[in-house]
Amino acid sequence: MVLAKASVDKIARKAGAERVREGAVIVMTEYLEDFGIRVAKEAAALAKRAGRKTIRAEDITLALERI
Repeated sequence: MVLAKASVDKIARKAGAERVREGAVIVMTEYLEDFGIRVAKEAAALAKRAGRKTIRAEDITLALERI
C-alpha cells in the first residue's frame, strides 16, 4: 500500500465517522490508490500528448473531468 492507513482513517473521521474499522480502512485505501493511479495515468497521457514529461496541475484537473 502506498497510502498510510492512518491518513485514510483521518479522512473518514474528517467526513464525520467516530470510529472506523481496520477492514474499512483497507478497502478505502485500495479504492483511493486505484483511483489515484487511474487519474495519474490519464494525466500522464495528457502531458505526453502535449509533448511534456511533467504532469501539471491542469493535467490532473482535466484527467478528473475525463474519468
